[in-house]
Amino acid sequence: MPKNQQQNGELIHRPVLVQEVLECLRPRAGESYLDLTAGYGGHAELIIDKTKSPEKAYLVDRDELAISTLKTKFEKAQIIHSDFKRACEDLVEQGKHFSMVLADLGISSPHLDIASRGFSFGNSGPLDMRMDQSQDLTAAELVNTASEQELIRILEEYGEEPKARVIARRITENRPIEDTTALSNVVAKAYGPWAARSRVNPATRTFQALRIAVNDELNQLSDSLSLMARLLAPGGRLAIISFHSLEDRIVKQYFAEHAGDRFDAELKLLTKKPITAADPEIRLNPRARSAKLRAVAK
Repeated sequence: MPKNQQQNGELIHRPVLVQEVLECLRPRAGESYLDLTAGYGGHAELIIDKTKSPEKAYLVDRDELAISTLKTKFEKAQIIHSDFKRACEDLVEQGKHFSMVLADLGISSPHLDIASRGFSFGNSGPLDMRMDQSQDLTAAELVNTASEQELIRILEEYGEEPKARVIARRITENRPIEDTTALSNVVAKAYGPWAARSRVNPATRTFQALRIAVNDELNQLSDSLSLMARLLAPGGRLAIISFHSLEDRIVKQYFAEHAGDRFDAELKLLTKKPITAADPEIRLNPRARSAKLRAVAK
C-alpha cells in the first residue's frame, strides 16, 4: 500500500479505477449521487464536477477523520456519519432515489498509514482496526478474549487462512497481545521458517480476517445490496468496487440473481465481468491491483 501524499498538511487518499467508475456511472449535469463509502472524497470530487450539483450529493462514511475532511471539501453536499447499511436503511425509509450510487469497499490509505488506527502490520500500533471509532469492539478484544474455536472460524471464514488452527492456538498461548507488531510476530512463528522466505507477509490474511470481523464488513455488504438497488432511480447506475474474493463473490452472486436478460430482471448488467486496473494504474497505485469493479443499472 503506498504512503499517502500530503497536501496542505492533510492526508490524501488516491482512489482506484477512477476513469472506469466514471464510464460506468456516466454522470451528467443535474444528476443526484450517493457515495456510500466516500472516504476522503476522491471519487466524489470527480463525479460532482460532472454533475455540477453538489447539493444533490449524499456522502456517507463511518470514519470520523473522513467525515471531517468531507465537510471541509464539500460544503453544499449532504454529509452522513454512518455505516453504509444504516445509511441505506435511513435513505430508503426517507423515500430517496439517486441517479448514481457508488460503494468503494476498500479501506482507505490513512487507515493503513496512521499507526494508531491499528490496521497494518507495517506500522506498529494498538490493535484497533475500527472504521467507526465510536464502536466498542476492537481487534484487541477479539484477539485477547475470543475462544480458540472462534478465532479459527474468523481466520478461516474471513481470511481463508490455511494455518488458521495453528495461528489461533499460538494467539491464545501468547495472550495478552497488545499491538500489531506482537500479533504479526505470533503469526510469523506459526508459519515457521517459511515466513522469512515469503514475499507476502504471513500476517496478511490474519489482519484481513480480524478487520472484517471487527467491522462486520461482509454482513454489511450482504444486507445492503438490495437496499442499494431500491435507492436507484429509474435508469440509475450502481457501481461497487471490491478488494478481495469474499466481497466480490457476494456482489457477483447478487448481480447474477437480480440482473440479466430475463424479462423480470430488476437490474441490467453494465459489466459482464469485473473491471480491473490496467498496469499503468497499478504501477502508480499498487492498491489498485486487487480492485474489481462491477456495475448495474435499473
